[in-house]
Amino acid sequence: VQLQASGGGLVQTGGSLRLSCAASGRTFSSYGIGWFRQAPGKEREFVARISWSGSTTVYSDSVKGRFTTSRDNAKNTIYLQMNSLKPEDTAVYYCAAGGGGRIAASYGYWGQGTQVTVSS
Repeated sequence: VQLQASGGGLVQTGGSLRLSCAASGRTFSSYGIGWFRQAPGKEREFVARISWSGSTTVYSDSVKGRFTTSRDNAKNTIYLQMNSLKPEDTAVYYCAAGGGGRIAASYGYWGQGTQVTVSS
């Protein structure tokens, strides 16, 4: 599975962005997908995860109620809708496949990341 994240950018506090993760590979639709982020000087942090069917989603406490992940298996794309953005959401965001739960090391496939910057 190959993944490519896009949609990052600069936004003001309270604004919104939608990230996309385009996937290739015949088995993509069988994978749960995780979203992670990494701010400068910090460890990679779990953000959200969506099951292979899209029926189950999990969020970190820091984004719950503000972020929503979804997927369109027909388009081989996963989305992360981010609303009410805060400066502390500033990070490089990654999508990942081939793992489970909240542990980054459990995922075997990673996209290249997209920068999200939230100005105060």
